[in-house]
Amino acid sequence: MAILGQDKKIRILVVDDSMLARSMIINGLSAHPRIDVVGYAINSIDAKNKINLLKPDVITMDVEMPGMSGIDFLKQYLPTNPLPVILVSSLNLKVFDALDAGAVDFVHKPDGQQGVDSFVASLTQKVIMAASARVRAHPPTSATARSAPAGPSGAPNILGAGMALDRVVIGLGASTGGTEATLTVMKQLPADIPPMVIVQHMPPGFTKMYAERLNRLCAMEVREAQSGDELHRGLALVAPADLQCRVVRIGMKYTISCSKGEKVSGHRPSVDALFHSMAETVTCKMVGIIMTGMGQDGAHGLLAMRKKGAYTIGQDKESSVVYGMPGVANNIGAVMIQASCENVAGVLLRHLKSLS
Repeated sequence: MAILGQDKKIRILVVDDSMLARSMIINGLSAHPRIDVVGYAINSIDAKNKINLLKPDVITMDVEMPGMSGIDFLKQYLPTNPLPVILVSSLNLKVFDALDAGAVDFVHKPDGQQGVDSFVASLTQKVIMAASARVRAHPPTSATARSAPAGPSGAPNILGAGMALDRVVIGLGASTGGTEATLTVMKQLPADIPPMVIVQHMPPGFTKMYAERLNRLCAMEVREAQSGDELHRGLALVAPADLQCRVVRIGMKYTISCSKGEKVSGHRPSVDALFHSMAETVTCKMVGIIMTGMGQDGAHGLLAMRKKGAYTIGQDKESSVVYGMPGVANNIGAVMIQASCENVAGVLLRHLKSLS
């Protein structure tokens, strides 16, 4: 897909069966000087008929529509027509199925807790980002029950009971494109993985559902973090939306602190907040992983971790939906090794086995 120049307007097709929602999206996006809303479609079938005619750079799409759902559209269309799609959805678990089917990102439709202005600002930012995103056709992940990860033995526990791995803490940060990239990594890890803390930029209400989805599909236990949670092997904690998540040391134990706090690097939760807390408090072995995402959140925190002796991994450009966060981290020397999304888990496991 060609990358748009800064002076060229981004052509948008709005797909939503609600006239009220369409008007809100069209009027909101049209106010930005870089965006040109070239048309709208009332459902997925209408969208398929108009895409070739209007040639949009980005599509905004509702998930639930009569006839063909947004998810079915993505599954049928994107494998042969890689086009950036931003989901515009209510609070619904199906948004993760749509991301799995190839959508770049999503925005929560306005409700009682989110105003129209905030929604339009978020959608506008994501549309501009999506215009330069890498859309890769990939087979969707089957949302089946938990399965054992791939590994040398094929068993859910492959790292063993070595004391060295009981004293390792892993941090992982991601943003745009990260929900599925992180899942790709986590599905390859064993049930006895050292404790992990995950920051994924996501609106309120979605992090709990995301943690539950990871818990169903991965071998380790995954849940949304709460203040006071103790880190231990076999547990991965997802930072709650709108709270800063930090690692705290209490004696020889490590726990989690979740607090409102100020935004860090423009985000709450922030990858930088997590990584800096690890650099400051973790005295055992550390691993930092930075995945696809827009901006630079996490880059300087990862550098701080590396300076404290952490092993650091960055997702490579070719497999990143947006090579912002991992790109900045690599440019400033925070990344020790780059790997594709599919190979990050293997790099991590090789490093962990070298410690045992």
